[in-house]
Amino acid sequence: MNYWLIKSEPSTYSWEKLNQDGRTMWDGVRNFTARNNLRTMKVGDLAFFYHSNEGKEIVGIVKVVREFYQDPTTDDPNWVVVDFAPVEPLKKFVTLEQIKADPALKDMQLVKLGRLSVSAVKSEEFDYILEKANS
Repeated sequence: MNYWLIKSEPSTYSWEKLNQDGRTMWDGVRNFTARNNLRTMKVGDLAFFYHSNEGKEIVGIVKVVREFYQDPTTDDPNWVVVDFAPVEPLKKFVTLEQIKADPALKDMQLVKLGRLSVSAVKSEEFDYILEKANS
């Protein structure tokens, strides 16, 4: 299993909206690295759901329920989408400030490639953040 982090501004698409919908297509990705991450995802992979700009915090966990396919919002075959479903909210949100201040997470792509909307998360980073959220 692989682990990921997906970002969305809450005013555009929030954790609450995902839970209401029960499933969503992650569209609009227009960065090649983020796109390549979408192409790598497999059904069952888990991702952190991160509220960007407003909140700047990891708020929940989602899972991949459909692997990549053509992004229906564009005719350009370079761009793909993946479908996600909510798994659970974090008991305590983990903020970007906390992540940046923690030496154990200093190499996380969220820190190193801050503008990337879909990033990989190492399994030890994923487990560590879950510990922080549950403590």
